Amino acid sequence: MNDLFSFARLGALLIKEFIQMRRDRITFAMMLGVPLMQLVLFGYAINNDPKSLPAALVAMSSDPYTRAMVSALQTTGYYRFDHVAQSAEEAEFLMARGDVAFVVTIPADFARRVERGDSPQFLIEADATDPAVASGAISTLGTVANQALLRARGMQATAAETARGQLEVVVHRRYNPEGISQYNIVPGLLGVILQMTMVMMTSIALTRETERGTMENLLAMPSSPLEIMLGKVLPYLAVGAVQVVVVLAAAKLLFGIPFIGSMSLLLTAVFIFVLALVLLGYTISTIARTQMQALQLTFFFFLPSILLSGFMFPYRGMPDWAQWFGEILPLTHFLRIIRAVMLKGAELPAVATEIGWLVVFVALFAGVALVRFRRTLD
Repeated sequence: MNDLFSFARLGALLIKEFIQMRRDRITFAMMLGVPLMQLVLFGYAINNDPKSLPAALVAMSSDPYTRAMVSALQTTGYYRFDHVAQSAEEAEFLMARGDVAFVVTIPADFARRVERGDSPQFLIEADATDPAVASGAISTLGTVANQALLRARGMQATAAETARGQLEVVVHRRYNPEGISQYNIVPGLLGVILQMTMVMMTSIALTRETERGTMENLLAMPSSPLEIMLGKVLPYLAVGAVQVVVVLAAAKLLFGIPFIGSMSLLLTAVFIFVLALVLLGYTISTIARTQMQALQLTFFFFLPSILLSGFMFPYRGMPDWAQWFGEILPLTHFLRIIRAVMLKGAELPAVATEIGWLVVFVALFAGVALVRFRRTLD
């Protein structure tokens, strides 16, 4: 019976496994880190009803009724007027850059029309590239604005039906008036697919050489770390180019996604983004010792990118700390670029800041990869 099962042998095997688990620190950290990350992100950072959204005000006068409208919108909790535009063109640029989610325009004759008993109007333009962001804020407009106007006129007792007839709120859902969710999801999928494949494939490039025992051949060659890195990275740029063509063609032919921006500007941003991703994957490959560890580190980076970049959940709905964390993710900046160029027709000045951040990521990942690779040579 002892030959079939032995508690002593089982105990020895368990001890061996625990020792091996302790030595594999990356796997052990993943076992603890991923559940904690999911709890924090889903519990605190995810919010499908974003509040305190940035808005721009275009007001031709500063009368009491205008101030009452602005105060009422801020009271709803959805609007945060942190931009005062001097013209419609300036407000348009702010929305194209993604600095504001709403533009509220109150005409110069607003107070005069209120005093005369006419039907005053004011315009709210909403960035509807993400329909979930605009829906909650727009749904509260009619009642809140009418009540605020009545209070400003000292007519709190007026019936709600009369109030609704006195003020007209004109809502323009910009860039996606039908609220089609595919317009927001499909362009973002290009960034997600590129990140998933480019980082994953590149991250196992160097670890595969180590596991197969061919690293010695690379080290024996008269090649510098930069040449080896470029030799590993450049082929995946070609793979990324094929993926870009496939996704963009599918977006147009299958989903009818509009493309009103510059193709050359978009392709330039895609090239910089893919270069940053393959350099990140190469950096991971210099840290991981096995292909399994490389895949684990890739997943550890991929999860927060999906949740905090604005791809699945509204970016503006996250708390400030989550938004700050999202800013250090390349996918966040790429999503802003591709949605702005494809859906808004944004030009270079509107996305120059985001492209600049991608260039910073390229320089940062390249530097870290070269330093890490030199250390592996010792």
